[in-house]
Amino acid sequence: MASTLEKFIHSLDPRALPRVLQIQAGIYFQGSIYEMFGNECCLSTGEVIKVIGFKINKLIASICENNEVSRFSAKVELPLNFPGLYKVVADKTPYVSIEEITTKVFIGPTRFGHPCFYSPEDIKLTNLTIKHGEQITFNSVEEVNGTMSVNCGIVRNNQSHSFTLPLSQEGKFYECEDDQIYTLKEIAEWKIPKSRDRIVKLSNTLHIWDSSNPLPENFDGCLILTPVYEVQAVMKFRKDIVHILSDLDIEVKDITDCYDISSFLQPLSLEDVFERTSKEFPMTAEIMDGPSGSQKPCNLLHTGKEIVIYKKYQATRVLASEIRSNSPKRHFLIPMSYKGKFKRRPREFPTAYDLEIAKSEKEQLHVVATKAFDSPHKELYSVSVGDQFLVQQCQTSEVLYEGRKKLIDVLACEQILSDTYKKVLLPMYMEGGFVEVIHDKKRYQLSEICKEFRLPFNVKVSVRDLSVEEDILAAVPGLQLEEEITDSYLLISSASSPVESWEIPVYRLNMSVHLLSKDVQTVVPPVTKTTVEEISDEQYYMVRRYENQTLHPPPRPPKKPTTLAPKPVFAVPRQGVSDVLQAPKNFGVDTTKKLCSNQAADVSELQFSCQNDLVHRENKKDMTGKATLVETSVIKGLTNKALGKCEAEKEEEEEHDYNYVDEHIIENITKIFQGTTVRNKHAL
Repeated sequence: MASTLEKFIHSLDPRALPRVLQIQAGIYFQGSIYEMFGNECCLSTGEVIKVIGFKINKLIASICENNEVSRFSAKVELPLNFPGLYKVVADKTPYVSIEEITTKVFIGPTRFGHPCFYSPEDIKLTNLTIKHGEQITFNSVEEVNGTMSVNCGIVRNNQSHSFTLPLSQEGKFYECEDDQIYTLKEIAEWKIPKSRDRIVKLSNTLHIWDSSNPLPENFDGCLILTPVYEVQAVMKFRKDIVHILSDLDIEVKDITDCYDISSFLQPLSLEDVFERTSKEFPMTAEIMDGPSGSQKPCNLLHTGKEIVIYKKYQATRVLASEIRSNSPKRHFLIPMSYKGKFKRRPREFPTAYDLEIAKSEKEQLHVVATKAFDSPHKELYSVSVGDQFLVQQCQTSEVLYEGRKKLIDVLACEQILSDTYKKVLLPMYMEGGFVEVIHDKKRYQLSEICKEFRLPFNVKVSVRDLSVEEDILAAVPGLQLEEEITDSYLLISSASSPVESWEIPVYRLNMSVHLLSKDVQTVVPPVTKTTVEEISDEQYYMVRRYENQTLHPPPRPPKKPTTLAPKPVFAVPRQGVSDVLQAPKNFGVDTTKKLCSNQAADVSELQFSCQNDLVHRENKKDMTGKATLVETSVIKGLTNKALGKCEAEKEEEEEHDYNYVDEHIIENITKIFQGTTVRNKHAL
């Protein structure tokens, strides 16, 4: 029985692919040539195509009122990258069986693929009764004792209970309310059931609106989303994959059961190739559908190109992000074979808790405070901007809190004074700001950093990778190496001229191949080339989404009321803080250059708008001796009237581009700061 392509695709179960369709009513325009995404194909009546996949290409949206399309609403087209975050409105129409849920709702291994339903009636199982209204989480579909079933779970009294429901289980099952927020693309991929529309509510108002926005200005209501699918199909006498939109006005008939499906080429995605057994490698393949230009990791991946796939394997990469305060940041996956060298960059720490996490046995962590903090307990230290500390260890300390003694976690540190050290305790909950002082001039290989230091770790490329024509990391001013990940790769080379082989990522490269029966002439792969892969924001968040969440500091207790006048606070903006200056290993500094001495007597006009105008100093001699104050110039915001105009000099050394700091700056700030504080107290 014939149906429109749109109706057929909307009702098609992806597990039933591939399907062979015959065109019953084709299109006749310009010689029956249909062009979509740069692929031309003839879809005349009687043509046979094999559908190998489909995905949502765009969404048709209508403004929703009372769960119905508004009479005054025009339909608008929304691309999947349309901005905004959305909440899914639970479908009021019940599903009548577990089998219907599995055929229409995405159930997969990620949290997006764990839909929740409830039954208005009790469900009695062998050793468990599911109460009416109880939330049931669907985790996976698999065969249990010869019966296809869904692995489910419920939570009672903070305890999880697992059970299975057969697909034959009937009854009414309603969607549960979902309190999560999603992008439009996530909704399209995971939250639109087959043969049903989806109602969503805009969770955050769009910050930028212009005339090109298809939605009304300041719109914050509900939308009914109808998907338009992109159908991937193979034609009988073509080697490439054609892409057809499901709303194309053609009629089709499913003839899979009476057609020899093997007469078509069999396209394989990289995931399909990776699932093959190791014994099947190496193999020769032809690219049917190559990746887009920005995706290509090497120049081999063109449609029609023959390649050799030598093996599949897991490889380690280091996930890194550009250090910058404004968006967007660039993200990279760096192979362990990267031949460039890095030098260290200062890290930033928002709390004392972060200092505890970052400290290591290899070296003592030395930091400078960039934000003042008044301790509510006299037993603990109050921090001023410019204070420098050597981090020791976490311990407990007894403090007086609301008239009672209480044990709290603290961080033991040594404060660096001009000629001595002072032991101080910082509360672990302290909301301050610290910047690391670097004493290490060594240049590190990537593998050395991963072995010797704990990630995340801030670096800058000091020697670029000379084995590649262009090292994209060399131009990045600063990188944060975030974590090591393990990813899946295929090793390939050109079939005609196998001079070198390349690693290509399996799950981030969208391409299709079909296998050839040709024998592989060279079983041993040639020299392997690995490249730094720049990934999109979406790929970055997908890589990080399922990792363990970062530990957070303990909650801060109520602050003790105080009648003291608040101290003026020097605050360093986030931008540029990572550029706080570095010092030599022995904490020695160059004092040959001094801060411009144009200080005004009228400190009352002092403006505490500290900016990251970091005074760079060239290290002309290596001073020895005990640790002394290393100056971080967080001060330009003290204004020209208070400190005069200061010029920052930045000179690159041929061998080491390291920056050193003048130790007189904090001394000057401290005098001004203390003088202002004394006057404020007298004024009280």
